[in-house]
Amino acid sequence: MARINDIVLIYREEKPLCFARIEDIFPANKKNWYNVKLLILDLPLKTVTWILKEEYIMGEEFTMDGDAMRLELIKSPDNNKIRNIDDNVGKQNKKHKGKIIYLYDETKNKE
Repeated sequence: MARINDIVLIYREEKPLCFARIEDIFPANKKNWYNVKLLILDLPLKTVTWILKEEYIMGEEFTMDGDAMRLELIKSPDNNKIRNIDDNVGKQNKKHKGKIIYLYDETKNKE
């Protein structure tokens, strides 16, 4: 089950719609239903609260305004894989001595 602070990908009609972070989950008035507060990670940022069953929070499909919806929990990439990529990039950079190119020319703004 997705938990508070987890990132989910929201699908609408089986197409990825946007990412969201779960801000809060708390019981709704109806038994076995929950208020799920989501921070929609799009511009502009906004929060929405959906009333969902546990199954829906776990990724089962549900409908909203007649559209099929689904939440997919996003797992963080394996840190070991990231370290290996960083190590390989570092080794490549040591082989090639490059020239630093500055995007800002300080000499133009001297008075």
